[in-house]
Amino acid sequence: MEKKILDTVKKAVKELYAIEATEKQLLLQKTLPDYEGDFTVVVFPFAKSAKKSPVEIGEDLGKYLKKNMDEVADYNVIKGFLNLVFRNEVWTQFLSTNYNDENYGINESQEQKPVVIEFSSPNTNKPLHLGHVRNNLLGESVARVMKAAGRNVKKVNLVNDRGIHICKSMLAWQKWGEEETPESTGLKGDQLVGKYYVLFDQKLKEEKETLRQQGVAEDNLDEASELMKQAREMLRKWENRDEKVLELWKKMNNWVYEGFDETYERMGISFDKVYHESETYLIGKQMVLEALKRNQLEKAEDGSVWADLSEFDLDKKLLLRKDGTSVYMTQDLGTAKLRYEDFDPSNMLYVVGNEQDYHFGVLKLVLKKMNYEWADRIEHVSYGMVELPDGKMKSREGTVVDADDLMDEMYHTAKAMTEELGKIDGLSNAEAENLVNMISQGALKYFILKVDPKKNMLFNPEKSINFTGNTGPFIQYTHARIKSLLRRSGKSSFDLDAYNPEDLILPEKDVIKKLAAYPAVVKEAAKEMSPAIVANYTFELVKLYNQFYQDVPVLKNDNQLVIDFRLAMSVFVANVVRSSMAILGIEVPEQM
Repeated sequence: MEKKILDTVKKAVKELYAIEATEKQLLLQKTLPDYEGDFTVVVFPFAKSAKKSPVEIGEDLGKYLKKNMDEVADYNVIKGFLNLVFRNEVWTQFLSTNYNDENYGINESQEQKPVVIEFSSPNTNKPLHLGHVRNNLLGESVARVMKAAGRNVKKVNLVNDRGIHICKSMLAWQKWGEEETPESTGLKGDQLVGKYYVLFDQKLKEEKETLRQQGVAEDNLDEASELMKQAREMLRKWENRDEKVLELWKKMNNWVYEGFDETYERMGISFDKVYHESETYLIGKQMVLEALKRNQLEKAEDGSVWADLSEFDLDKKLLLRKDGTSVYMTQDLGTAKLRYEDFDPSNMLYVVGNEQDYHFGVLKLVLKKMNYEWADRIEHVSYGMVELPDGKMKSREGTVVDADDLMDEMYHTAKAMTEELGKIDGLSNAEAENLVNMISQGALKYFILKVDPKKNMLFNPEKSINFTGNTGPFIQYTHARIKSLLRRSGKSSFDLDAYNPEDLILPEKDVIKKLAAYPAVVKEAAKEMSPAIVANYTFELVKLYNQFYQDVPVLKNDNQLVIDFRLAMSVFVANVVRSSMAILGIEVPEQM
């Protein structure tokens, strides 16, 4: 509908004023609640070229649109704004055509080059934590909304399974683990390995304090530390493919992978392909050496290799250390190349926190420096940090909030609240557990995804599980309420052909207009890579529906056609709520 209005406006200004309207000049808005109308055309952009006042232009365009668009019943002009009033038939016919379409607003994937979205990227030395929760939920939802907008999407994960931090966990387990395993301790594998990462840091602090007392300077503590020497030696042996070190590395990594898989399954996260740093860093290293031969990079006197980015007004970037070992940038070069070869994507999106903005900017420039034409396909989907009311998280100190612990807390809170409110009365144990899981996951996901990804956010578990306000449970409850209403009606089909459009009332019209906006919302969210647009649209929709439900008796009317129309509208709302929440990775219940 919006496109039809703008196309007609474009045609009108050409005929009336000989103006070739640009995209920037064609501005359409929803009419403000204080004014009569459904859509508002902003006419200010044409005033200078048309050499008329905005009010005169509004009148000219209003007459033109009323004459040339059957949908327009009337119009009014307020200063530089043309408000269009649509015929009721437009909205009733729209409802009749679309109310039972469960895929309304969702576009089928077109055959095209895929968009590759990388997210999660955990380290194999600790469990997933709250920061990973936002990353995973955002990455999964961006993938879902782009797929809903018709894009061909591939989800990938890059596991950080090499480096000194991995060796710290391995060394601590080797020294103090006493052959503990996930089976012997009852711990998930990632939690067991994370325990030894924290232990290493604790032992290192103790050793450093002893060294300080012995007079070692602060700047020399790492160098003097016996623990750090052993960790660096283990890393050296790993890079030299030492058999015993590799055996330990594989064993502990497998523990972590099993733990990750449990967490991913619980969160509803999946990937089309998983990459590992232990493989991609070698590709990156080879790329650097080849670029060095082509004189695209520079070798310093100490043997280190650098990319001179002065042409981009940046400093030099280290790619290989003097001992030939790689840095993070090196493995990202290799990953990008491998991903390009695997998928030939139209875009390669990296869902990573905003502290890495500079890193991904440099990654593109280094690839350009090395003459990879696909460098511009890389895009950083940057997002803000997430904190709890108690402050930031510190993984090495063991004060991090694990994703598993957070989800457990959400489950117990949801269970207590649903029991208190009687939401699970009459349900079997299995049904009750399923509902509590659905509510707790919905609360977590919605609370995080409703925030603009670019903004930092404060996650409050208690506020997220609330059956009123802008929360997941409120939206889930609305869906359950509609399903209950439909069951009470005893009807599954509705006579809409004989419905009189003159019976349409404003609360119904407001809900239908919001439903009509859903396809555009999906497209906008995909374009902006912001699930928050879908989340907040859904809240606005259910808020309108609940206001309608409170004010208008759905099942009580002398006219059965009116009842059928309101039930059909309720079906439509339920379908769109289910669809939009699925984009956020959230299930909605049939009863609550």
